[in-house]
Amino acid sequence: MARDQLQVLNALDVAKTQAYHFTTIVIAGMGFFTAAYDLFSISLVAKLLGRLYYTKPGSPKPGVLPPSVSSSVTGAALVGTLIGQLFFGWLGDKMGRKKVYGITLIIMIICALASGLPFRKTPKGVMASLCFFRFWLGFGIGGSYPLSATIMAEYANKKTRGAFIAAVFAMQGMGILFSGIISLIVSTAFDRKFPTPTYEENPALSTPPEAHYVWRIVLMFGALPAALTFYWNMKMPETARYTALIAKNAKQAAADVGKVLNVEMEVEEEEVEKISRNKSSNFGLFSREFVRRHGLHLFGTTSTWFLLDIALYSQNLFQKDVLSAIGWIPRAKTMNAINEVFRISKAQTLIALCSTVPGYWFTVAFIDIMGRFAIQLMGFFFMTVFMFAIAIPYDHWKTNHLGFVIMYALTFFFANFGPNATTFVVPAEIFPARLRSTCHGISAAAGKAGAIIGAYGFLYAAQNQDKAKTDAGYPPGIGIKNALIILGCINALGMICTFVVPEPNGKSLEEASQETFGDDDDRSSRSFIQDFYSSI
Repeated sequence: MARDQLQVLNALDVAKTQAYHFTTIVIAGMGFFTAAYDLFSISLVAKLLGRLYYTKPGSPKPGVLPPSVSSSVTGAALVGTLIGQLFFGWLGDKMGRKKVYGITLIIMIICALASGLPFRKTPKGVMASLCFFRFWLGFGIGGSYPLSATIMAEYANKKTRGAFIAAVFAMQGMGILFSGIISLIVSTAFDRKFPTPTYEENPALSTPPEAHYVWRIVLMFGALPAALTFYWNMKMPETARYTALIAKNAKQAAADVGKVLNVEMEVEEEEVEKISRNKSSNFGLFSREFVRRHGLHLFGTTSTWFLLDIALYSQNLFQKDVLSAIGWIPRAKTMNAINEVFRISKAQTLIALCSTVPGYWFTVAFIDIMGRFAIQLMGFFFMTVFMFAIAIPYDHWKTNHLGFVIMYALTFFFANFGPNATTFVVPAEIFPARLRSTCHGISAAAGKAGAIIGAYGFLYAAQNQDKAKTDAGYPPGIGIKNALIILGCINALGMICTFVVPEPNGKSLEEASQETFGDDDDRSSRSFIQDFYSSI
């Protein structure tokens, strides 16, 4: 016989949208905002780091980070994020969402500040220090993925839960946009205060000593939103689902929900005790019962996020062609060091405004209308179409700049109005409360593994087949056209894997994760097939 849902949880599910929902979006979303700022701000100052520490006297071009150094500086944070997603996802189910989220914020504050304070002035010393602190910064960032999603999912009502979780994820776009704006402000201020000639005019004077402060300020600024979020997080109660279903504290859960909803809640000690004694609902992550109930679901969330991030993080393969084609970023030697930061920041800001941010908010608007499955399938489909549309006639787009830019923007748009948002939303909805943060962390870590492959594996693979035309320090590859065709196939595979992800739209978290059924209910043994066909 199926047991009824706890009243304290049902109250959250049927609650009207009110102020505490938006407060939760801000608190959970600002952690993700900070994560995006910290991850993407390094790309704004990477060229400046190359000029400062790797320019050789008499060289016709300004210095750039060697491939190994560039990979280490940007990759350290990605590797740290992957590990943090697994660790803090697991810890969030053991210690509580709020407490662990606070720990990740403290790590992000300390490491964002330390990233701008290398201990040594030599290139190796600066880069080693930067890599060290960005690894631990990524470690803290990793926790924001499962915890921010889980916190929002467990506070939301079931009618608009998808939009609320997607709004938290949309803060990533705002973080990317904000990093570009801060970098624009800092570079503009320094360029006006310390005007210098271009590298072509005077290599020695094109990089002023004050440029050292530019990259430090940009990276360290990421500590501010994390600090503000930590303060707000401390004033927020633990989620009722963790308190009631995992901590088994019915009295505290009733008090917290009553305070949030401003109503008197009944303490359900007996019902919580029944849940704790229900052995059929106490299976672990590595149990046969979990594999039977949720194994296919976990495969679906990990595989789609993994495949998406390979394609998404590989889009920088042709970003330089787009930006050069439309004149947003001229040749390096025609700019001074600080002006180059300004140009790169301007390009990232415009891309975020035109395609990245709108895609996120389209998902927020439509996810509870169309459902997660439809949006994810649509996104992968159009990413496949536009990737092939860029790849097959790639030489044609080199002379048709407007068409190239439109195709590039649409690929980004449907990534964000598509699987980039839904792969974040769904894992927070379809797994049991005691494994929710863990499974979201596993899914997110699979995505980061895909990001590492996309950002670095394809960076090497996409090099020109002619050794004389490869980027400095890189061996020959298969060429951008062939790399893009492979990425199109990866998007198509993501579309296929979407069919094993269940649709939680309109269900309570307990219904979506099958936690509302008791020992003698046989739904768990049939859930794979039923969920698969209901998705279709």
